[in-house]
Amino acid sequence: MAKVKAKTKSKPKSPKVLCCNEPPLLTPTQRLKAYKLASEINAANMPNGVHTIQRAAILASSYWGSKGVDLTVGFMESIPQNLRDRILSHMNSWNTIGGANVKFRWTQTSPQLRISRGRGGYWSYLGVDLLAVPSNQQTMNLEAFTMNTPESEFVRVVRHETGHSLGMPHEHMRSDLIALLDREKTIKYFMRTQEWSRDEVIAQVLTPLSESSLLGATPADALSIMCYQIPGECTKNGKPLIGGIDIDDFDKQCVQKLYPLTVSPPSPPPPPPVSGAWNYTVTVDKATGKPTIAQSL
Repeated sequence: MAKVKAKTKSKPKSPKVLCCNEPPLLTPTQRLKAYKLASEINAANMPNGVHTIQRAAILASSYWGSKGVDLTVGFMESIPQNLRDRILSHMNSWNTIGGANVKFRWTQTSPQLRISRGRGGYWSYLGVDLLAVPSNQQTMNLEAFTMNTPESEFVRVVRHETGHSLGMPHEHMRSDLIALLDREKTIKYFMRTQEWSRDEVIAQVLTPLSESSLLGATPADALSIMCYQIPGECTKNGKPLIGGIDIDDFDKQCVQKLYPLTVSPPSPPPPPPVSGAWNYTVTVDKATGKPTIAQSL
C-alpha cells in the first residue's frame, strides 16, 4: 500500500485533476494483520516474504475474493441523512452501473468502512487493508463533501475512492501510461499544482505497478475512473492523458470479472475407481464379425 503521506491542503489548486492524498501508514502490526485477513479472505492474497515497500497499488494482495464485497459503512462525523444516502448511492454505483457483486450498507454499529469529511483531501485504503485500520480511524476521506458539492464531484471522487476500497489501483501507474510522461515536466507540474514533494510525485505518479501484481489485468486504460487526468504539458508528445470522470467500459469489465454477480460452482471431481471392479474389453473378429468379450480385474 502506498504510504508516502501527502501534505494536508484544504483545497487543491488544480480542481480539474483528481489526486488522492495518501492514507496514513499501517504499523508493522497492522500490516501483518492486513496480510492475515487478506489470506483468510482469499488464500492467493498471501504475499511471499516481507514487503518492505508499501505502495497503494498491489491489487492482488488486496482482493476481496470472487464471492464479492458486502461492507458496512459508517461516518466519523455527524452527517445529514440525504448526504449519507447520496454518498452511499455513488459507492454502490459499482453495482448499479458497474454490474459487480458489491454492496455498501450504512450502519451505526461497528462499520467496516469508515468515512471522514475532515481535512486531509481524498483518499482510501486499498481493498482488504481497510479491515486492519483501528476502529477509531477512518478508512476513506472525502474532505468537505456536502450537499452543495457538485454532482460531477460525487461521480468523479466518491466512485474513484470506492474503487480503491474494492482493491483497484491507480490506472495511471501502469507502465504503458507512465512511459508517455516526461519525468521532469511531470514532477514540476505536480509539485506546483498539488504542493507535493519530488518524492511524493515519483511515488504517486511515476512508479509503475508490476503487472504480475494485478488480477484481471486488461491493457492500460487512460479513460478509467482510476486514472488521473494529466495535462499535455506533462507528456512527451504534448497530448494529455484524458483520465476518467466516471466508471468506463473497461472498469466494468475488470470489476465484473473480479466480483461476478453469479459464481459458478466448481465441477465435482470424478468418482474414484472401485477397488476390485471388473474391466470388460470387446473385440470383433474381422472375418466373422462376431464380438468377443474379455473380462479382467
